[in-house]
Amino acid sequence: MRHLLSTTELRRETATALLDTAEALKQALLGRQVRKLPTLRGRTVVTLFYESSTRTRASFEIAGKWMSADVVNLTAGSSSVAKGESLRDTALTLAAMGADCVVIRHPAAGAAHRLASWVPTHVINAGDGAHQHPTQALLDAATLRERLGTLNGRTVTIVGDVLHSRVARSNIELLITLGARIHLVAPPTLLPWGVQNWGGDPDGTQDQAQNRAERSWPVTVSHDLDAALPGSDAVMVLRVQAERMHGGFFPSVREYSISYGLTEARLRLLPAHAVVLHPGPMLRGMEIAHSVADSPRAVIADQVRNGVHVRMAVLYHLLASQEEQA
Repeated sequence: MRHLLSTTELRRETATALLDTAEALKQALLGRQVRKLPTLRGRTVVTLFYESSTRTRASFEIAGKWMSADVVNLTAGSSSVAKGESLRDTALTLAAMGADCVVIRHPAAGAAHRLASWVPTHVINAGDGAHQHPTQALLDAATLRERLGTLNGRTVTIVGDVLHSRVARSNIELLITLGARIHLVAPPTLLPWGVQNWGGDPDGTQDQAQNRAERSWPVTVSHDLDAALPGSDAVMVLRVQAERMHGGFFPSVREYSISYGLTEARLRLLPAHAVVLHPGPMLRGMEIAHSVADSPRAVIADQVRNGVHVRMAVLYHLLASQEEQA
């Protein structure tokens, strides 16, 4: 694996290997007073964020430091980008300084792919516009696997702003690859055109055109959250991304909450084993009730915790030598 740019390119065996490595690293750190592994000593990881972030940026920094890498954090506002420097020149500058890996978040879809074509360093996509967020999908899969045992045959309901969500796109592709079925629930205005045709190739053996022709896609769509919950093994609540909206996508916050907010009453509609996820930051009271977000059924803190180990695994697979991995 040279880069991690999207979940579309992840075959089942690669995704499973990343999840297995994340679990192994998690177990390796259990009980340690000093959470340090020497695996990436001498490697330099640069995080380059053009958008605000708490969870993703901090967890990449912690992941790198727990692997003994040198981590340098840059933001657009504190770099030469504020003076008008292009993404390409910034990337070439970092590569010339000896960066082994660049973790980038950018508001433009495809920015990580462009960066990977310009520099010889490894590139990790930490979110590009409304396009992809592969490490978020991996940490969600790790959390679901931890709580449900397997993803094969499980039904994951994703509710909310699918249209603007890179988390939804990445999760749909990865979870289908790992054998899950996806049910999308959202207002018609917050569903992308042709969303029923999203998804990957679970076996990694067919191209998408052939796969689409030969089997039905495990993505279903509805606008009724109450009807979807009893058959769900997990519910993933998406953030309403007002910063990407230009115009009215729903009448009011109150009406959105009534139709699509995950309340205590709706939590009781879920099977006893089902869990609740949210990529954060949460809009409590609108997308999810306070009591639901803080309930034992919610695995939101587990997502954040697993995010560090998943990002450690990604850095390990990209930066550790073949001898070390063996």
